[in-house]
This record gives sequence, C-alpha cells and structure tokens, in this order.
Amino acid sequence: MFSFISKLIGFINQTIAAFGITAGVAIAFTNVVARYVFDASLVWATELTIFLFLWSVFFAAAYCFKKDAHIAVTVVLDVVPTKIAKPMLLISHIVTFFFLLAVAYYGYEYLLLVAELDERSIDLWDMPMWIVYLVIPVSFAFGAYRVAEKIVHIIKTPHDKVVPESEAEMVLAELGVKHDDDSNKHVKELNDMVKEVEKKTGGML
Repeated sequence: MFSFISKLIGFINQTIAAFGITAGVAIAFTNVVARYVFDASLVWATELTIFLFLWSVFFAAAYCFKKDAHIAVTVVLDVVPTKIAKPMLLISHIVTFFFLLAVAYYGYEYLLLVAELDERSIDLWDMPMWIVYLVIPVSFAFGAYRVAEKIVHIIKTPHDKVVPESEAEMVLAELGVKHDDDSNKHVKELNDMVKEVEKKTGGML
C-alpha cells in the first residue's frame, strides 16, 4: 500500500510540475505574440502564468525530496564519524518533517479562511482563490511524506552507509567509477580531486 501511495504522489508531483512549467511558458509566449504582433493582450494570461509557475515550483520542490535534490551543506557530515553523522542526519530530517507538516497544516487553515471569505480572482474568470492556495497544503504534505520515507530509510540504513553520496560521486558512479576504487592511479587522482573540491565548496559542488 505504501508503495502505491509513493508512486501516486510521485506521479502527481511530476505531472503537475511538468504541466505547470509547460503551460506557463506557452501562455506567456502567446501573450507576448498577441501584444507585440497583434497589438492585443490577454487580460488573464499574466495571472494564470504566475499561478501555473507557482504550482510547478511547489510540486517540483516536493518531488525533489524523493531524489535528495535540494541543496544541502554536508561538510559537517563528511568530517564527523558515521556513528555521529547518522543521528545528526536523522534529527535534521525530523525537524524538516515537522516544519513541512506545520506549513501544510497552517496552509490548510488559511485555505479555509480564503474559502470562507469567498476571495476570487478578478482577471481569471472570477475563479475562487482557494483553488490556487490549495497548492500549499497539498505540496507541503507530499513533501512531508517524502521526508518521512527518508526518516524510515535512515533508521534502517547502517551508520557507515547512511551519509549520501555527493553529486560529484554520483556522476563518477554513472561513469562506472567507484569513489573508493584506488586500483587505478588516474581514478585515485580523480577521487582525491573530487574530495578536495567538495571540502572547498562545503559539499555544494
């Protein structure tokens, strides 16, 4: 069941993120052509484009929690022993989980207030604004679910394997190069260079 929920959330996140950015760009381009070529303007285009981009960004951010694609400074985790790194990583994810959950809850509370006040968009066909603000509780709830998955994963993972690979190490892995492979002189030099750059950039290579 959890596997189905995870796949469903992933599908929703990816679909809305892709559709939002695609539709937003298409509408913005159409409005520019209408304004400069036909000397006309779509009154609703700007507001709809903003809302589409908003939904795309929020759901893409929720999806990034699954892929560990958010920027993270791992310089401390890289230098402390793995037995300490695991509880540190666990605590940071728990704090993130409760933060996302709090935003989702208060976003829902604000949604109810907007619906009660019957706030509507003037330019966008008198559309109820609670539809737009729905993105906050839903996307943050999805993000919280993803972080909960990560918390379970961290608990189950041995401490010596819990620290995620850096982005550079992932690239090397895709090329078939293991970060701990010292059998080749050039591979060793490349790995040493990656580690040095990671230290200087604070894990944000």
